[in-house]
Amino acid sequence: MKIERTKNAARNIAFGSMLKMLNMVIPFIMRSILLHYLGVQYLGLSGLFRSLLSFLNLAELGVGSAMVFSMYKPIAEDNTKEICALMRLYRTFYRIIGLFIAVVGLAITPFLRNLISGDLPADMNLYILYFINLGYTVLSYWLFAYKSSLLNAHQRTDVISKVSLCIHLVEYALKLLSLIIFRNYYIYLVIQLLSQVAINLATAVQVTKMYPDYLPKGRLPREKVMDIVHRVRDLFTAKFSYVIFNSADTLVISAFMGLAPLALYQNYYFVIASLNTFLNIIIQACIAGVGNSLVTESEEKNIKDLTKFTILFGWVMGISSAMLLCMYQPFMQIWMGKENLLIFSYVICFVIYYYTEGMNRVINMFKDAAGIWRKDRWRPLTAALVNLALNLATVQWLGLYGVLLSSVISMVAVQIPWLFHNLFQEVFPHKYLWQYVRLFCGLAVLTLLSCVGSILACSAIHLSVWPSLIINACFSFIISSALFFAVYGRNKLFRESIAQIKRNLIKRKAA
Repeated sequence: MKIERTKNAARNIAFGSMLKMLNMVIPFIMRSILLHYLGVQYLGLSGLFRSLLSFLNLAELGVGSAMVFSMYKPIAEDNTKEICALMRLYRTFYRIIGLFIAVVGLAITPFLRNLISGDLPADMNLYILYFINLGYTVLSYWLFAYKSSLLNAHQRTDVISKVSLCIHLVEYALKLLSLIIFRNYYIYLVIQLLSQVAINLATAVQVTKMYPDYLPKGRLPREKVMDIVHRVRDLFTAKFSYVIFNSADTLVISAFMGLAPLALYQNYYFVIASLNTFLNIIIQACIAGVGNSLVTESEEKNIKDLTKFTILFGWVMGISSAMLLCMYQPFMQIWMGKENLLIFSYVICFVIYYYTEGMNRVINMFKDAAGIWRKDRWRPLTAALVNLALNLATVQWLGLYGVLLSSVISMVAVQIPWLFHNLFQEVFPHKYLWQYVRLFCGLAVLTLLSCVGSILACSAIHLSVWPSLIINACFSFIISSALFFAVYGRNKLFRESIAQIKRNLIKRKAA
């Protein structure tokens, strides 16, 4: 079967970006309404359930990615029999996963109260809320989840995005009404569960219409099943590490500090997560081209590309970090109110976390493009365990500082150096390592200077919150941009990168 890659890619990007924007903007509104009508503890509880169920979702192990990869060849060869057999296997896997999550989820029910420090709202039944959230996760696997693999493998994720867009719009509207009119969190969660059911059913109907010949039947040869199992095994380490790294902070804060501190932490973290959405769009747009270049171009060209990407990404991260440092508090005051602000020293920790995570992503992009997952499989797991151990060791005497700094330390001391080692052992010549390390450290120092200069300039101005947000944005952008252009404005690779971006923008406008 011939797939229209360019046309499909354009549709996927368009509708995928719309869905990401919806899922980024609307939750800001939802968190504000939830805080206003129900209180800060409900925000914390929502985050706790989300992180806890992320741990249970480890059962998925990367089955989806492995199955979709296995479909590429039979789709290209129009091998309907093998595609049907893969769908049957995929359905079996997901039924087992859903059952496993249900059993383990029920097994940990008696220990739920131990994960929350302090009191709960008097009108809230923790276990009913948890069972609704657990049902949401289990049904997402049991209700025709395997059919979405066909859309992914045929490069038609735009269909999933369209369905999700329509249903999420209705879901968010009903959630708002449930909070404003009824002020009932149970109704809020039931709407969320029904929305997931609707997405799964609507997607399944669309898949059946588009691919009526593909039914879950037949069996694969044992060697192909084992090949899929081995691929899932290799993907497990990265998935396991990602979940631990991103969910441990939430669980530790809830267990040792309570729901209110957790809600404040997550409000600030939510801003960083939203910014990372845009960074992910940039990385996903570049990774295929980087992978092609690593295979077809010379080592000099590839190390040049690595330097270009690092300078450009360092430029984006440096300017956005300075702006974030200066705009965080005014924005949070407008969004969540003055009574829900953390002190400024926490803001500094969040910005450090944001910068280190972002710069880690650019190196990861080259690792993923080169496909050195097996070589790299122990790095994210080690970093995640270091982060968890530091969280447990520091949260009781450093509080939120310990949680944030644990994540930063695990990235700076484990993830980034280990990535440097793997990249310059497996992908790039080792002779370029220290040259690249100097560049990386230089960008970090320049970001530090940009942040210090920006905050000093902004702190000299005392205005009300809205003017402060606008003035701080302008000052931090101008100061950080001026510093970066002063240092890298004459850099040949930086000028070439800027010129290439301008050419691409002109081509798009002309098209």
